[in-house]
Amino acid sequence: MEIKDIFAVCNIILTAAFVICYLYQFLYIFWVFLGKDKSKPVKSDKMNKFGVVISARNEENVIGHLLESINRQDYPKELIKIFLIADNCTDNTAQVGREYGATVLERNNKELVGKGYALDFLFKKLLAEKDDCDAYIVFDADNLVDKNFVKEMNVNFNRGYKALTSYRNSKNYGTNWITAGYSLWFLREAKYLNQARMKFGTSCAISGTGFCISREIVEKNNGWKYHLLTEDIEFSVDMAIRGEEIGYSGGSVVYDEQPETFKQSWNQRLRWSKGFYQVFGKYGKSLFKNIFKGSFACYDMLMTIFPALAFTILSVLCCIGEFIYGITVFAKYPIFEVFFQFCMVPLLYFCSIIYMLIFVVGFITLMTEWDVIDCPPKKMIKYLFTFPIFMLSYCPIAIAALFKKVEWTPITHNVTKSIDDVIQGEDAENNETN
Repeated sequence: MEIKDIFAVCNIILTAAFVICYLYQFLYIFWVFLGKDKSKPVKSDKMNKFGVVISARNEENVIGHLLESINRQDYPKELIKIFLIADNCTDNTAQVGREYGATVLERNNKELVGKGYALDFLFKKLLAEKDDCDAYIVFDADNLVDKNFVKEMNVNFNRGYKALTSYRNSKNYGTNWITAGYSLWFLREAKYLNQARMKFGTSCAISGTGFCISREIVEKNNGWKYHLLTEDIEFSVDMAIRGEEIGYSGGSVVYDEQPETFKQSWNQRLRWSKGFYQVFGKYGKSLFKNIFKGSFACYDMLMTIFPALAFTILSVLCCIGEFIYGITVFAKYPIFEVFFQFCMVPLLYFCSIIYMLIFVVGFITLMTEWDVIDCPPKKMIKYLFTFPIFMLSYCPIAIAALFKKVEWTPITHNVTKSIDDVIQGEDAENNETN
């Protein structure tokens, strides 16, 4: 076998391995519609007391709309306590929080920076004061919350889950291809990962915001002990290793604001990619051990944090190897021609396969979630075709994250929609379609 044939075989193996590793996630799609529901049954009708926890840094532009949507919950007001951490704020975030009835704690720490440290600060204080909440729901300051969020979370908390994630929608889906890319991915994550996981009877994964954790978990951890760059996936992995199932509350809808510029998106996803490497480095060995002990949840979490990044790097290395081989063997040809034939062609082949797979996933998600998306129909169709490009842009980000030092930095939020604006927008799009 010639060297060029070896490279061709390597590309085929990489593509096949990628498909095999993620085949179970395609089967998840069928399970949502056809599979037997193995989720835990509701065990009681208890009305639990929830503490709503928000970490905010200079969020005076948006925090009021979130607090308003929380105050309008279809749930007994005496069973909801709002805690706002004004974390290293230099604006009026704390003042706005107090105006909406939140208990505000101001934190100033320039060394331990990030949401994880802010949560730990609050939870330790609540434990010391023997707070009486049964569970805590964590939001980001830019979120908006459907009026049934807490009521639905209460039903699913009564199934016995120690942690729950929610249905993550977006309040700025239609801004551009970047916000649409994020939004469609999070809708897919809610519907065809977490809903499928819960129905299948395995653990779900926390995704950034709109999640619930029991007081018991907070007490066991003595606060919030997750401080890697992706503390949400770190928490999810740790729960899987410990054999604790995370549930999914599909009726609890949170609307998130997505970055609108590629620079913001690059920086955020660079942090996520670096965080995935950190989580794999810290928990990878334990995940492997538990897989061989029969934990499907650990396999699922391993596939979440590792293969896509690994395949990206291996594919690029394979293309570089082909390029070097092409230069040495075909030195008489123009370098651009060698580069195209031995580097770009294999890379384009790999990317075209991945593009089609991602497009199919995006298409299915868009068709089933069409009615809950606040975006004009023509834009939704257009952004379906850019969705795989958005996801493939993770490739250079994943490579950069290997070598670049990454730190947590805040993202400015400026979408000042209220919950009424979002709901009315969805209704308007549905009426236009009908």
